This record gives sequence, C-alpha cells and structure tokens, in this order.
Amino acid sequence: MEHGDTAAGSGGGRGTSIQVTALDGIVNVNSLFTLAAFLGLAWRPSSDGPGLADGADRLGACAAGDRIESDLVTFHVLAFSCFLFSSLVALCLKQIVRTFPHYRRAPHAAAGSAVSWTAKINRAALRVGILSSAVGSVCGCGFLMMALVNVVQVKLGRLGCGAGGSAAWGAVIPLVTLVPTAMLIYIGIVFYAFTR
Repeated sequence: MEHGDTAAGSGGGRGTSIQVTALDGIVNVNSLFTLAAFLGLAWRPSSDGPGLADGADRLGACAAGDRIESDLVTFHVLAFSCFLFSSLVALCLKQIVRTFPHYRRAPHAAAGSAVSWTAKINRAALRVGILSSAVGSVCGCGFLMMALVNVVQVKLGRLGCGAGGSAAWGAVIPLVTLVPTAMLIYIGIVFYAFTR
C-alpha cells in the first residue's frame, strides 16, 4: 500500500484510506456511466429504425415526436456532464490526499512494527468533496434514467399509446423502480458516512 493511502486526518489516528477507496469506487463507476452516456450521444436512435414491438406505431399518434428526441439528447448531455463533474472532483480529492506532505509517525508500542506515514487532511473539506462527487453521481443517474425512458419511447412509441405503449411501460416500469431504489440506498449510505 502506498504511504499516501494511509494518511491520517486532522481528527486523529483514523486514516483516509477508506475515503481514497470510496473515491476509487466513484471514479470507476462513473467511468462506466460516462461511457454509457457518451455512447448514447453517439448512437442516435430514430423512430424509423428497427423497433422492438411489432405493434409500435411510428408514424401515427403514438410516434415519439421531436420533443422526446430532443429531450433524449438533452438528458444524455446532462448525465454526461454530471458524471464527468463527479469523476473530476473525486480524482482531484485523490490527488490532494496522495500528494499532500506526509510525515513519519513513530511505530506503536509493539516491537518491530512498521513506521507509518501520515498527512494532515482537512476532514471537513474532504467530506464536502466526497458529498459533491456523490451528488454529481446521483444527478447523473437520474438524467441517464430519464434519457433511457426517452429511448424506450422513441423505439416503442409513447407510453400508454397503442400496442407499443404497453410494451414501453413494460420496459420503463423496472427502470423507474430499480434505479431510484438503488439511488435511495446510495444516498442513505453516503449520508450515513458523511455524518460519522
């Protein structure tokens, strides 16, 4: 383990290795979501392309329309921006922790224990940075979910309209159930960690 990973905060002997691990996790997950948002921007689904529902009405009253297609692009851009913001904040925090001046700390009472390296880190600033990175991730997930709802409407027809609409609801209901549930769990864990 690098000595930057075991930096102690200004609050005492507890290290920031947990925070660095959390920041690594945020960066890794956000990288995947950023790639998904970028691919969503590069791949532009159209209502006249191949559909997934046999009864989807692409030319009539159930067609998605320009507003939904423009919202699709808008939500992808917003998701991409949020994930990029979150990743950049997390990477900056990691760099600050790893490049901050480190000091030698005397070994503990046990004979033969290794000398550890510590750094004085402002825990309040670190917590605010982690919280802002988490907020960026949550907002990015919300925007990506809304973009996927619009992808479903472009490919299958507007929600609740015709045969394609019922297929669209079948695709959207698990999405709008599972993603917000996961986001609530994530928010709860971040809030718990933030208050400890």
